[in-house]
Amino acid sequence: MGRHIHVIGIGAGDPDYVTVQAIEALNDTQVFFAMDKGEAKSDLVALRREICARFIREPGYRFVELPDPKRSAGSDYRGAVADWHAARARVWAAAIAAELGRDGVGAFLAWGDPSLYDSTLRILEAIKTDAGGLEFTFDVIPGITAVQALTARHRIPLNDVGEPVLITTGRKLRAHGLDGSAVVMLDAECSFQVCPPDTRIWWGAYLGTDDELLVAGTVGEVATRIGALRAEARARHGWIMDTYLLRPAD
Repeated sequence: MGRHIHVIGIGAGDPDYVTVQAIEALNDTQVFFAMDKGEAKSDLVALRREICARFIREPGYRFVELPDPKRSAGSDYRGAVADWHAARARVWAAAIAAELGRDGVGAFLAWGDPSLYDSTLRILEAIKTDAGGLEFTFDVIPGITAVQALTARHRIPLNDVGEPVLITTGRKLRAHGLDGSAVVMLDAECSFQVCPPDTRIWWGAYLGTDDELLVAGTVGEVATRIGALRAEARARHGWIMDTYLLRPAD
């Protein structure tokens, strides 16, 4: 059979978002690998442990917490990400070899869905294609994304009738501006402020958790409020995950 890895999407924060397929994969797993991102983000590991405790029917599984290499903050963003992924790949390969038997089943629990702004799949492929590659197979179990959670919590459709939606980052929004509807993720700069004041925004942070925050309105009406809420929440928790949908005025 050989080593096998499940990459399991666990949703945007609410354990009720975990699918039946994900629950079956959780119960098939012997070793869960989790990135230790420091004390400020320890509750992210704690939520993964909570999901396992809730849905796994038999005890005996293990959690292995891995140190997360630091990413360079230099101006070469793509180079810094490539170096960070390579460092993660070395850590993960060593852990899989040491912690998972030749016929063992391991898992990485991906926040939201593994396909959307998550490095897990790229890193596992890098490990497999490495010259001294570790032999294993892996599969992917999809999860509820922050995009789905955001639109559900605001009770809105994602797109206008017959219109596309761009999923992008704050960095790209600042560089290129808004052209049609866009979902913005990975934004530490409140980049919606570059948009015209009559742009509509639906913003959410800690979606699906007890700490969830939701704000909707036009950029002109709510930008200051969102900025203040975001700064206060980040100071309190030590981290923040927020997502928002932008739509130009009619």
